[in-house]
Amino acid sequence: MARETGNGDAGVKAPVPGKIIIVMMSAVGDAVHVLPVVNALKRANPACTITWILQPGPASLIADHPAVDEIIVFDRKKGFGGFLDLRRKLASRRFDLLLNLQVYLKAGIITLLVEADRKLGFDRSRARDMNWIFTNLKIPRRPVQHVQDQYFEFLEALGVSPTPLQWDLGPTENERGWQRDFVQSVGGEYAAIVVATSKAEKDWFPDRWAAVIDHLQDQYGIKSVLVGGTTEREVQARAAILAAANYKPVDALGSGLRNLVSIVDGAGVVISPDTGPLHIAVALNKPVISLIGYTNPRRTGPYRKFRDLMIDAYADPGENYPPSLENRPDRMQRISIDDVEHKIAIWNAKYRAKSVAK
Repeated sequence: MARETGNGDAGVKAPVPGKIIIVMMSAVGDAVHVLPVVNALKRANPACTITWILQPGPASLIADHPAVDEIIVFDRKKGFGGFLDLRRKLASRRFDLLLNLQVYLKAGIITLLVEADRKLGFDRSRARDMNWIFTNLKIPRRPVQHVQDQYFEFLEALGVSPTPLQWDLGPTENERGWQRDFVQSVGGEYAAIVVATSKAEKDWFPDRWAAVIDHLQDQYGIKSVLVGGTTEREVQARAAILAAANYKPVDALGSGLRNLVSIVDGAGVVISPDTGPLHIAVALNKPVISLIGYTNPRRTGPYRKFRDLMIDAYADPGENYPPSLENRPDRMQRISIDDVEHKIAIWNAKYRAKSVAK
């Protein structure tokens, strides 16, 4: 890999080094996007060791991944103490290469704490919070792309191909028993319904979820399973859905991220706003009906799969918009029950037989 050029861009391809550390800590969806990167690095150099700094939630998802040799947990809830704990964990350690895949200040501070010969991060135009000052190498400046493609720019800088795209997210053999028991307990084909997200602006509405749940049972004989965490908004959404639906869904909120992988893998279809389970479904090649209005779907939507099942409420009629960081409030209300039912019909005609056969 090249040393820093005049503009700080990484420019020369070289063998993947032996000791790599990744800084990408928080969002579940982003952690899923990193998995093809770590798999590609391992293919390029099977002898390399990959350490990944993660916050507790995503760390539980990535635990025991075959391409990740070590996870160092960073507990942001501890405040400044979390950084001190991390500094102690990193003491007397040095890496050949650091990949800073986040653009925020906390990632910059952690990048500063890590001893590494080469620290590769985003170019100045895309790094926020002056995050660019903490790296000595940058990927070349480019327009905003899909998050997955932006991560692949780091592989390009290293001369590594991202293909074939591999997530290897599971379920593992050890998890198959739990999955079989869960599927049996549901008692038939089911849709996984993601009731809420990390931001209220990305959420759909409980009364509309209830109508879709009833439609799935009435028209297709498909049961529904509610998935997600147990935040206040998710718990409130669950209560409202259970009160409004004629057919009561299975409540699997709070099952944990590894069990969520098994639930999604066992589903016939996933219906989800822009949040982590959407990207888990893509990684598992599970048909997903995505409901996107607040965030730009060309940056955060399902990657290269199931675009025909995506409901794009972000765009204005006839708009051909580029990928961007712009968020558009109040767009989720544009998604009607009929919109979702139309996508269910497409899934039923195009994907359902394949899913059942699998």
